[in-house]
Order: sequence, then C-alpha cells, then structure tokens
Amino acid sequence: MREFYQRVDSELVFFPELGIGRYPVPRERPYNVDYFERYKRMADTETGRLLTLSRIELIARHYHGPVLDVGIGAGQFVASRAMTFGYDVNPAGVEWLKEKGLYRDLYKTSCPAISMWDVLEHIDDPEAAVARAGEFVFVSIPIFRDSADILRSHHFRKDEHIWYFTDEGLRNWFSKQGFECVEHNQMECDLGRKGIGTYAFKRIN
Repeated sequence: MREFYQRVDSELVFFPELGIGRYPVPRERPYNVDYFERYKRMADTETGRLLTLSRIELIARHYHGPVLDVGIGAGQFVASRAMTFGYDVNPAGVEWLKEKGLYRDLYKTSCPAISMWDVLEHIDDPEAAVARAGEFVFVSIPIFRDSADILRSHHFRKDEHIWYFTDEGLRNWFSKQGFECVEHNQMECDLGRKGIGTYAFKRIN
C-alpha cells in the first residue's frame, strides 16, 4: 500500500464521480520572461487575434463593465478591451501591467467580472480566485472525458496544469461556488485549439 500512497502524492489523481483530476505540479513554475515572450508571439498571429476578439465578444454578450483578467499571457486581452485590468504571477507580466497602470491584486480586490483564459487549471486554490468575482467568471479551459483522455492529451502538462475537468465536473464545481453556466461554446476549438471549452458563469448566490 505504500506505493499506492506514494503515487497519490506524485501522480495524476482523478475522481470520476467529481469529474475532477489533480496533478501535484512542483512549486517552481516556468513563468518568466521567456514564457511571456512566447505568448506574445502566439498572440501576434491571425489565430491569436481571432481568439482575443472572440473572447471580447463572449463577454459583450453577457456583461458590460470592468473585467480583471487573471493570468494575462502577454497582455493581449487586457490591451484590447476597454475597462480591463490584469493580475499575474509571472514577474514579466506583473511588470508589464504595472508599467501601464493596469495591475490589480486579485486577492485584495473584488471585481464584478473575472476572465481566466487558459488559467483556472494553473491556480493552486481556484476557490479563492473565483470567490473574488461578484457577477461573472469567463473561462476557457481544456476539457476531458476521463483520466485516460487526460494522460494522452497534449494539455497534460506536469510543470503547469494542476486541475483537470470534465464538462460536467467543471459545471458542478462552479455551481458549488455559487455560479450557473449561462453560455458554453466551442469557439476556441473552431479556431484550431483542440479540446478547449469556453464558458460564461454567472453568480446566483
């Protein structure tokens, strides 16, 4: 049984009844200037620009007001949408935001709406993060069928991705945080991002 418990602490653990999996990502994460520059290059492509536009349009269908973008990538969403601020743990991202006067501390700020584009799966304590949203959370995230799907996916990243969800698992998890799903689409899949689900969650309590 010792091997079992060792694997629980060091390997992917997936609970089918929850539709949620967790991988113990090391404390040292690859968030640095190279990471920031890589996302800048991806943003400066036709697909990157279409992704940013589709995310802005998603929010506009449900909400008009300030948004806190959590995990800014290279800042393309923050730079493209009015009334949008950012929070990041990457020092390069924090520096970029502060230079533009757009940095806000997620955990010291309450915001009507939060966006998390490919970010929720990176956050150690996602409950604490979404608790800061007063009205909406907008999310894009890899979605999986089961543990086997996770293990063979290019989205299984042992140095970054902590949390893994099925569609039902994500919806149920948000429901327990006080949100209901008001939109789900495959717009990012349509732009070539295989396995990505996009959601708008509205706070109901």
